[in-house]
Amino acid sequence: MRLQHRLRNSQPALIILCGLLGAMVGLMTVGMHELVSLLHLLGFALPHGGKLSSGIGVPPGRILVVPVVGGLALGLFRLSLNRRWRGEIVDPIEANAIHGGRMSVWTSLRLTVSTVISNAAGGSIGMEAAYSQLGAGVLSLFGQTLRLRRNDLRVFVGAGAAAAISAAFNAPLAGAFYGFELVMGGYNAATLVQIAVASAAGDLVVRGLVRVNPLFHIHTAQVIGDWEYLAFAVLGMAAAPLAIATMRMVGVCEAAFRRLPVPYWLRPVAGAVPLTAIALTFPEVLGSGYGGIQAQFDTPWALVPVAGLLLAKVMASSLSIGAGFRGGLFSSSLFMGCLFGDLAARVLALAMPVAAAQQVNFMLVGMGAVGAGIVGAPVTMVLLALEITGNFPVALAVLVGVVFSTAIVRYSFGFSFSTWRFHLRGLPIDGADDVGWVRDLTVARLMGPLPVCVPHSMPLGELRGRVPFGINGPVFVVDGEGRYRGRIDAALIHGRDLDDAAGALVAADLAVGLGQVLLPEQTVPEALACFAAWMAEDLPVVESGANLRPVGMLKEAAALRRYSRELGSHLGGAIGRPLFPPVV
Repeated sequence: MRLQHRLRNSQPALIILCGLLGAMVGLMTVGMHELVSLLHLLGFALPHGGKLSSGIGVPPGRILVVPVVGGLALGLFRLSLNRRWRGEIVDPIEANAIHGGRMSVWTSLRLTVSTVISNAAGGSIGMEAAYSQLGAGVLSLFGQTLRLRRNDLRVFVGAGAAAAISAAFNAPLAGAFYGFELVMGGYNAATLVQIAVASAAGDLVVRGLVRVNPLFHIHTAQVIGDWEYLAFAVLGMAAAPLAIATMRMVGVCEAAFRRLPVPYWLRPVAGAVPLTAIALTFPEVLGSGYGGIQAQFDTPWALVPVAGLLLAKVMASSLSIGAGFRGGLFSSSLFMGCLFGDLAARVLALAMPVAAAQQVNFMLVGMGAVGAGIVGAPVTMVLLALEITGNFPVALAVLVGVVFSTAIVRYSFGFSFSTWRFHLRGLPIDGADDVGWVRDLTVARLMGPLPVCVPHSMPLGELRGRVPFGINGPVFVVDGEGRYRGRIDAALIHGRDLDDAAGALVAADLAVGLGQVLLPEQTVPEALACFAAWMAEDLPVVESGANLRPVGMLKEAAALRRYSRELGSHLGGAIGRPLFPPVV
């Protein structure tokens, strides 16, 4: 117990622990990647070293069978789990936004297995959701075991996701900013070191123990002129509608599959049928898209086939997620962006042949612009381009496209793919910023003891004896069954203007605010709205809406002080906090 206390209160110890756990997450990520690659090799009879999404050497017979069989396996897996355990899967963004970083490692494993099955079946989605889910879940488990404070636990979740993405893409900078942008919602000096160390450790352990090739082999030797940056800005603007259309298409497909007269666990099988039909013409839509991106860089297609493949990938990814295949759009959005950039370069080259020399850069900018629009992590996309190419002018070109794409998506649509999914589920989450503390800060936690309670039939003379002169605050009036019937200002009880009628008045005659009560489960913002609407300084807290028996009282001033203190702590409390505070 003492060791647990010392670790929890030592920032250097937490940094070291993040590094060790980040290395473990890196190895887990590589293990999952190799497992899925092996399943692709066996299931689709790929040639040695082949990638499913490259579309090279994939037998049509396997395309007809494997997605349907894999969809059935996924459905049976979901059915068996739902019969035993219906626990909701909380992803890292939701965990940090609402639950203070608390995640279940068992539900994370459930999502991971579902994602592995979905990818092995050829679903047009990526593994990044499983990587970040398991990495964040493992670090959340360790953080909960150490009983970390809410903010520290949220940092652990961000560190786990960062380590996973870093190892998956061989990109520690992009991995770190994935954790900052998507899982933490920002960064400061107190969170920077832990997440950066975990991201670096996840990448370095993979480099040290496993032979890691670059994610893509790209040659970008062209000089970028001023007019090209203008073209990249236009490309970013054009990428935004594609990103929005893809996200909306996912929602449309989900609604369509929910209306099908089949059990929920058979929806992946129903989705595998149109996916197979698309893949017979464009086998490149199967899988995450890494192989397709590399194939596009190596041997670009002609204009019409590229347009067809882009449309096919959007439809295949939307169908896969809508039918219940588990995974994310991170890598799929990169493939869509690569195709979109290639398509834009070819269209522009019809009018300006000089644009053909910038085709690779258009593809890279397209990857960043569409990826940032869908994933909602603009800095991550810029750093990923930098780490893939090692070319600063190219990174600047990607930045131009990403800025315009992100701005248009944010101000016209308002969601990234992850927050759009929350919106479809009815969760009011706009990002990973911690809003869960508002839900946890309830009236029950802040209410004080009951004041004097008197029967509604008590005569004024007796009431004056019960409440001595000079007492401030409210007096609660209750009926014969103890239910709240209003409140009386104690100063009013001894008012001289009541002396003449004192013999005829009872407590109920002086009571005001009938029905103006708070419930224990209400949040403080909701309570403050009640204070403002009813112009009251203190209100009773009753057991429930059906049982109006008072159990406490909340003062407006106390609620305001606590809410302001908590708001300041969560919005800016970490800024300026020493990186290595003294151990208590």
